[in-house]
Amino acid sequence: MKNKYFGTDGIRGTVNQGNITGEKFFKFGLASGTYFKNQKKSKQVAIIAKDTRLSGYTLEPALVSGLVSGGMHVFTLGPLPTNGLAMLTKSMKANMGIMITASHNPYYDNGLKLFGPDGMKLSDKIEKKIETLIDAKNTKQLTNPKLLGRVKRLEDGNEKYIKILKNNFPNNFHLRGTKIVLDCANGACYKAAPKLLKELGAKVIPIGVKPDGFNINEKCGSTCPSKIRLAVKKFKAHVGISFDGDADRIIMCDEKGKIIDGDQIIAMLARRWKSKKILKGGVIGTLMSNYGLEKFLKNEKIKFFRSKVGDRYVKEKMRKLNFNLGGEQSGHIILGKFATTGDGLLVALEVLFSLRKGKKASKLLNVFKPLPQILENVIVKDKNVINKTKCKKAIKKANKLMGYNGRLLIRKSGTEPKIRIMGESYDRSLVLKCIKIIKRSIK
Repeated sequence: MKNKYFGTDGIRGTVNQGNITGEKFFKFGLASGTYFKNQKKSKQVAIIAKDTRLSGYTLEPALVSGLVSGGMHVFTLGPLPTNGLAMLTKSMKANMGIMITASHNPYYDNGLKLFGPDGMKLSDKIEKKIETLIDAKNTKQLTNPKLLGRVKRLEDGNEKYIKILKNNFPNNFHLRGTKIVLDCANGACYKAAPKLLKELGAKVIPIGVKPDGFNINEKCGSTCPSKIRLAVKKFKAHVGISFDGDADRIIMCDEKGKIIDGDQIIAMLARRWKSKKILKGGVIGTLMSNYGLEKFLKNEKIKFFRSKVGDRYVKEKMRKLNFNLGGEQSGHIILGKFATTGDGLLVALEVLFSLRKGKKASKLLNVFKPLPQILENVIVKDKNVINKTKCKKAIKKANKLMGYNGRLLIRKSGTEPKIRIMGESYDRSLVLKCIKIIKRSIK
């Protein structure tokens, strides 16, 4: 059964509409706080971080109010990458962590991602339990006035996060002599990313580090990699690195200006980790992972399995199979050896660590030949349109036409009001023809 509030990656939508209102965020705070109360602990603690959207200033107080009303003590961290929040939730031994973000979406959207005390995103089962509490009568969850929580702002969240990241690498690791174009998408990592790379000695050319509440992901970041491509060429940089709004995604660019997606980064890491005997089990991709990646890993004798789209589903399958590497083409990459969720900055460090001995990004990161892939996003009012007879017939017709010449994937976006149609084949015209058939049935 479909979740009422939670999508593929938390709760997300347009600000001041639907679920993204102060009233709803109060309920989200109260319900999630109630669920994560641990009576064995003398102090119930929640920590909150956010990206740079203006709406964070309206939604955060409502969320805090809900948590405090339920008896949670709250620490607010301000702008911080999503995995920074996950790491600090675990290291501070908090009951829970909440990231206020709409990730790669435009500024007018917002939402939240919930983390348990282990720094893990929640399972569908736990999300359903919290949804039940959201819809329950609030009066049963409100605490005694004597037991109300307190709120405190922590100013050193980014410093704590940077320290944790550095501790994953040798003390002598440095980036002196490395010129890096860095696009922070005017988002959550605009402080942490440049600071960390500069501390390691890199020459940083920063882009997207002047958030104004509205410019997050606007013609910058991982959804607009042309920005780093042009800058890498202009400044003759060794590599370009681009994050999304909450910095859990990474897209890169080699010194020649070629864009490197998540699949290529995963392939590079898998091969390197295998040679270093770090790789555990194999690799988890998603239904969207390029077939070229699957073929490459097979040739390398590395196990590969697909999960549903969404990094939490990747992580769930990694845990189930005891794998320590997985991710998505979009740049959500989970290094299970170090993290519980996607972390663009951590992945960047792992790649830069591999480049430190003068290797060229173009040689390191262009690992396999991808099968040509076309993705089209169709904006819809109702995503259930793909369950209607007309659309089902069109999908069946398109799949029959594609045959054994490639594959099609049609799915609802878990984060936006869109139907995503993906086709893979060496026959581009065939893919476009199949996509057109399906699009006509949707519009």
